[in-house]
Amino acid sequence: MYYPFKFRPIYKDYIWGGRYFEKLGRKLPEGLVAESWEVSCHKNGLSVVANGEFAGRTLTELIESDPVNIVGLNFPSRCKEIPILIKLIDANDKLSVQVHPDDNYAAVFENSLGKNEMWYIIDTKPGAKLVVGLKKDVTREKFLRAVKENHLEECLLQVEVMPGDVINIPAGTIHSIGEGIVIAEIQQTSDITYRLFDYNRVDRNGVGRQLHLDKAIDVINFKNENRNIKCEGVKVKVNEACSKTVFVANRYFACERYELSGEVVEKCDGSKFYIYIFVEGNGVIKAEKANVKVNAGETVYLPAALGEYSVSGKLKALKAYIPDLISDIVNPMRNAGCANSQIYKLLTLS
Repeated sequence: MYYPFKFRPIYKDYIWGGRYFEKLGRKLPEGLVAESWEVSCHKNGLSVVANGEFAGRTLTELIESDPVNIVGLNFPSRCKEIPILIKLIDANDKLSVQVHPDDNYAAVFENSLGKNEMWYIIDTKPGAKLVVGLKKDVTREKFLRAVKENHLEECLLQVEVMPGDVINIPAGTIHSIGEGIVIAEIQQTSDITYRLFDYNRVDRNGVGRQLHLDKAIDVINFKNENRNIKCEGVKVKVNEACSKTVFVANRYFACERYELSGEVVEKCDGSKFYIYIFVEGNGVIKAEKANVKVNAGETVYLPAALGEYSVSGKLKALKAYIPDLISDIVNPMRNAGCANSQIYKLLTLS
């Protein structure tokens, strides 16, 4: 009954956007395009199916009509949305310096999920940088003084990035995307952002964007623990034509990058849905009910009840899903010969 779904992009015209998505062969609306929401059940942008029998229906409508087969047995039968949101981001200019709350804070103050997220760097200009957290010597007191004296930027930890880099952004981490960076973002289904600083910019009406200093300071993680900014991941062989690198795995989402030159056969066994974000090359997803061609820059949703499917071509793709950490991550990696220390390090990124 079901097949791999493509969705109509939902474009957002924030002031820091550009026109990069035209390079992906897309016809864009006029003006700046900052984000393309690829898969979303959020009220601020509901995904609409673009292909096949269910074209024109929202993902939310499909889930409400058949939650078990669309989302999976691992989720409550009353589920009306998927709890992750997939975006492409074109940072033609710097984003605001911001932070997101965790689930507990968001539930109390926003009636929402929190926002843990991760970034996969698709493209960059030479020397492009991100803000990821605070410098080691920045205490809460030093940070508050910097905010008051308007030199917040001196507290921020910047890191240069290149295509293929992966950055995990747990809730409470101050962050900002620098200019000239294109990103695939996997995040919780939330649209809550607390801005601390926006480089004194104004919108087309001459109005500065709202800051949220009190709430931001409530949720910032000031623990300056040593951590690797970039996720190295753990690479395992799938078959002769395919390897995958597991980058992030936590209770919110998992992300694996498949590198394929040939074909790999996998299965949606009814327990969960999968989302593929194609970042390089092209190929075909073959399922019982349909074959769907895919190209770099496209995102495809595989319903939980899809059954066996194959992905073929010469490509790189991110596979995002909500894992059972033991059966989906620990046991397969152990069976592939990964050391317990590698697995533990992966699971403690957040």
